[in-house]
Amino acid sequence: MIKGLIFDLDGVIVDTAHYHYLSWREISRDLNIDFTVKDNENLKGVSRIDSLNYILKLGSLSFNTEEKNNLLDKKNNIYKHSISTLGKKNILKGVEKILSKAKEKKMLLAVGSSSKNAKMIVEKLNLTHLFQAVVDGTMVKKTKPDPEVFLKAAKKMNLKSSECIVFEDAESGVIAAKKGGFNVVSVGNINIRNIGDVYVESLEDFNLDYYAKYF
Repeated sequence: MIKGLIFDLDGVIVDTAHYHYLSWREISRDLNIDFTVKDNENLKGVSRIDSLNYILKLGSLSFNTEEKNNLLDKKNNIYKHSISTLGKKNILKGVEKILSKAKEKKMLLAVGSSSKNAKMIVEKLNLTHLFQAVVDGTMVKKTKPDPEVFLKAAKKMNLKSSECIVFEDAESGVIAAKKGGFNVVSVGNINIRNIGDVYVESLEDFNLDYYAKYF
């Protein structure tokens, strides 16, 4: 029986991929690296340090730990400034409908995100009060495709993996959820259509009444 829903943040609840792209592009330009929208697609669901390492590899550059940390801080500052106007208007279609329906069914809700800014973003969207847990990149040692972030979210809701549905838009996230024994809905990304249990183009297309019985 499904008792809880766990949502990835970027690309599922809100689309911040463009803001990440602009931030990484600015960092890349400073390093004389050509960073494209296609490159940014490869960073979905990837940790901040792994994203930086990917970009440095594009430019055949090698930095020490201190230099990398300085770049990561700079990127995060650029990103936080770019999302300063983020609000309820930026919530993706279908999200609020599912959250409302879940509350009607007395289901528990959580966010499981690689982003270290997840709590801040959820607050800006005015959704904090709806979630029993927000587990982000500051709370895990292993990033997706390791299932740690989802397992911690389930634990905070006192639920088993099999009692939860995870909503993901990135391959690494779907793999992580499946490794953790969760039911998985792949959202919006045609490249992950066949690796989750269910695929929907948008959360507008997800019928919670039906799928709560399906899983």
